[in-house]
Amino acid sequence: MRITKFTGGMVQTNGYLVETPEGNFLVDAPDGIAEWLEGRGVRVDALYLTHQHYDHVEDVAALRMRGVKVFAWADYSKDLTLEAFGAGWGLPAVVPYEVDALVAEGEKEMFGTKVKVSHVPGHSADSLTFYIPEAGVVFAGDALFAGSVGRCDLPGGSFELLLAGIKRELLCLPDETRVFSGHGGDTSIGHEKATNGYLV
Repeated sequence: MRITKFTGGMVQTNGYLVETPEGNFLVDAPDGIAEWLEGRGVRVDALYLTHQHYDHVEDVAALRMRGVKVFAWADYSKDLTLEAFGAGWGLPAVVPYEVDALVAEGEKEMFGTKVKVSHVPGHSADSLTFYIPEAGVVFAGDALFAGSVGRCDLPGGSFELLLAGIKRELLCLPDETRVFSGHGGDTSIGHEKATNGYLV
């Protein structure tokens, strides 16, 4: 398995390309990732969204036009993308898209790879994390960052829900688990348990 990070868009959002022997998938779709994939000549079969805030879905429509199937906790809505609340905020417009299938919590198989999907609301009502035990990585979206946690002051946010979800679904993972977040650099579960001021 090979994991490559792409960073793009107004607020420097991370998207991840996961290449496996049985197929390739993306985690999140920030602005520019479709063109980046085209330049690399990589075929992608599926896109899994950690949540649908505008900066994580700007290229979803472009990817769907290339035949990529989209999976998320909930269907597209302007409430989830923040478009319904963004008048005057200067947010980029999101081209509407369809979610091909909803993702439930639990153990899944994605292209021969076992993945644990967890619902961790608090930053956004639809926030998911994707833990791949075989690779020792978790895609945390905007739930957990290096030295911080996701902001909770946006519509649908709850600091209490977020901390509860992080403790229930993330801090139980092995300390060596690498955390790939929606913004910034990667970290590890053990490092965050020991040093993250929101969690200690």
